Amino acid sequence: MTLLAKLKKRSLSTLVHGAERYHHGSVNVEMLQFHKSHLEKRFQCLTEGITKQGNPTLLSKIYTELYITEGGRGEVNDEHEVRQIERASWSEAASGRPINCSDIFKPLRGQDKPIRTVLTKGVAGIGKTVSVQKFILDWAESKANQDVHFIFPLPFRELNLMKENKLSLMDFMKHFFSGNQAIFTSSTYRVMFIFDGLDECRLPLDFRSNPRCCDVTEPASVDVLLTNLIKGNLLPSALLWITTRPAAANQIPPECVDQVTEIRGFSDPQKEEYFRKRISDENLASRTITHLKSSRSLYIMCHIPVFSWITATVVERTSDESGSVEMPKTMTQMYTHFLIIQTCIKNEKYTVRKERDEEMIFKLGNLQPLEKDNLIFYETDLRECGIDVTEASVYSGVCTQIFREESGLYQGIVFSFVHLSIQEFLAALYVFLCFSNKERNMPDQQQTSQLSALFRAATLHDLHKTAVDLALQSKNGHLDLFLRFLLGLSLESNQNLLSHLLPQTRSQSQSSEQTVQCVKQKIRDQNTSDRKINLFYCLNELNHHAVVEDIDRSSGTLYVIMLLPGEWRTSRFEFKIPEEQLDEFDLQKYMKTPEEDLTELLSPDDVLQKLVPVVAFSTSATLSYCNLTEKSCSQLASALTSHSSSLTQLGLGYNEMLGDSGVKLLCSALSHQNCKLEQLWLGNCNLTKKSCSYLASALTSHSSSLTLLDLGSNKLLGDSGVKLLCSALSHQNCKLEQLW
Repeated sequence: MTLLAKLKKRSLSTLVHGAERYHHGSVNVEMLQFHKSHLEKRFQCLTEGITKQGNPTLLSKIYTELYITEGGRGEVNDEHEVRQIERASWSEAASGRPINCSDIFKPLRGQDKPIRTVLTKGVAGIGKTVSVQKFILDWAESKANQDVHFIFPLPFRELNLMKENKLSLMDFMKHFFSGNQAIFTSSTYRVMFIFDGLDECRLPLDFRSNPRCCDVTEPASVDVLLTNLIKGNLLPSALLWITTRPAAANQIPPECVDQVTEIRGFSDPQKEEYFRKRISDENLASRTITHLKSSRSLYIMCHIPVFSWITATVVERTSDESGSVEMPKTMTQMYTHFLIIQTCIKNEKYTVRKERDEEMIFKLGNLQPLEKDNLIFYETDLRECGIDVTEASVYSGVCTQIFREESGLYQGIVFSFVHLSIQEFLAALYVFLCFSNKERNMPDQQQTSQLSALFRAATLHDLHKTAVDLALQSKNGHLDLFLRFLLGLSLESNQNLLSHLLPQTRSQSQSSEQTVQCVKQKIRDQNTSDRKINLFYCLNELNHHAVVEDIDRSSGTLYVIMLLPGEWRTSRFEFKIPEEQLDEFDLQKYMKTPEEDLTELLSPDDVLQKLVPVVAFSTSATLSYCNLTEKSCSQLASALTSHSSSLTQLGLGYNEMLGDSGVKLLCSALSHQNCKLEQLWLGNCNLTKKSCSYLASALTSHSSSLTLLDLGSNKLLGDSGVKLLCSALSHQNCKLEQLW
């Protein structure tokens, strides 16, 4: 019979009695192996996001190393956590020496003092709990930190359930790890306590006023036991590891902490590694990575492992083998898909009426938890929001139920959102649903909410303007992400996605142009870069190019504000535009300005993006010899179809990277009713027969105004391409007079 089989037959109490056989300076191997086996079983699998969804995955298969650094002295950062992660993502080479997770108790170079207590900071979903899990698993599998004899993980969300109890440290440990109490009265053992989630702690932790406690057999409140453990009055030789969100770091006095570390999530290479591990289809994983890199706001959020998991979940459930399904481009699209997926999972698992979905979203989106910054919810918290515990369990596709049934663990039910951003998305959806269903009786909580002004909005624009003002009034940006989601939900495309889930919701088809102009004006008015940056991301959620322009015709000056690529800052550029140049715009003149060389900061496509407003104001634009690509064609197509466009002549010759895909985008604009373009030069742009097909279709459109088309020096057009053009020339709608 194996050792493990023998241990299974032997009760823990027998092992405790056998503790009397210890001799000084030795370790009971059987007891140690039993404890390691117990923790290995408990922590060997990783359940991402939803605790009861699908089969758990072995941590060893999915785990991706996180970027952990030296983290200062535990100072508080109460900014919105998305701001923190976005700022960090722009400068991955920020100060702080990298540290391996398994080495956090080892002194850094130049440190002489032994490390007893480590405080690890990190924003919600950044990987603190998974790092704890990996640390414990490596120890249990005898891969690291074998100088520690026993590790005791004690999450604060479970300790909260014992706050009314008064008991000794020995009795306290019985609730979690029955049978190991003898080790606390012996100097033989080196033990470690891991307190995960200080930010979830609902115990007072009064380090100043709590009584001193030095005896492991002396009864005291859980709060007193914890403060004395952390101070070192109880078990001074024990190691302590505490994890927390940055905003709660100051709950532990600095003098009680020997080392502070910070988990910064995935670096860019680690993001790619994660998606290649998480998405089994190699082609889909590559397409996902390429797509995310093209969307800065999504790629930044992938620094957070939980967001990477959300992204992988959405991509796998919404993509097809051909790659024809478009991946989400904005945060709102991503979270809308995620909500639909999780609701479908819920409806597959449980037999419930689908009309309950809207009711539950109302309850989960209640603004009170968002205002209180609650991350975890016990039964009493749920009742305050009008949610029944049974309902919450059924809705576990969005609201995670953590209910541990392991022998010896303190029993209790704790609910939490998958991530803080999910809570903010649901809060935005709650406000949007309240606005679009005004005739319904909304929950009473909105009347007392600090955000009650949102519910008095008469029009969608009023709602957006109020939300923008409230977000700007928040010094720390706590409504930044909520605002992005609320504005994104105004797009008809996102409402169409939600229509299957919430069929009773009226579509809000009002144009977002008023809101875009409102956000742009706020960007012009702001002095701080952080607020400007979030407003730029708001424009992105509204599918608007993130460039803010202001033309002073009296001085002939164009002012352009934009978020610089690769940097966490905005910049304001000035371009002197003589009055006559507003009629004839030449991009070459602006590739290098007196203020700075834009070609060193930006690609030609990015320079054009800054100046698209000028192109739209001009009647003639020369963009030849500028190394433009398909990306510029997308921007130009948007300008050509805008109501304010007056462009009639467009020169794009000798941009060899435009190609057929660029022409396809331009042709979609040529067929638009707002397009006034009459002359188009596309000489030497590396075009083939495909471009002839796109142009032929545009020329025969009823809306096309094109009278001149230059296709010279495109050697790959061929006879078949010319044949397509000739067919278009004979069409009754074709207005073309000159073809080169």
